[in-house]
Amino acid sequence: MAEQKSPLAGRVFRWTFGGGPTAGKTYEHTFNTDGTVVFKEVGGAAPSGAGGAGGAMPGVKYASFEIAPNIHLVSYLSSHGYTLTVAMDLNSKKVHGFASNDKEWYPVEGTVEVVK
Repeated sequence: MAEQKSPLAGRVFRWTFGGGPTAGKTYEHTFNTDGTVVFKEVGGAAPSGAGGAGGAMPGVKYASFEIAPNIHLVSYLSSHGYTLTVAMDLNSKKVHGFASNDKEWYPVEGTVEVVK
């Protein structure tokens, strides 16, 4: 499959989750033009060993598809060992998805705010 430029490249979103292991937390996701995503908790303490400004984790590769106008399917494997796959609906401002690692699996849902 040929690499395609993501329509999310250069954009920033905040996801606030209402359930799962990150319930009540907001994470800012910066989708870079090099195909990586950098995320950090908004208002939280910097994770130990985190690189970058404001506690952001190092960028990891992500994939995304625009499955309908303003609806994006996004997935990445974080440096914490969790895979996050969400459908982000910019029309309704909602996210729905799944977070999992080799031992745990959680459905997640919440809201999305466009920052940039």
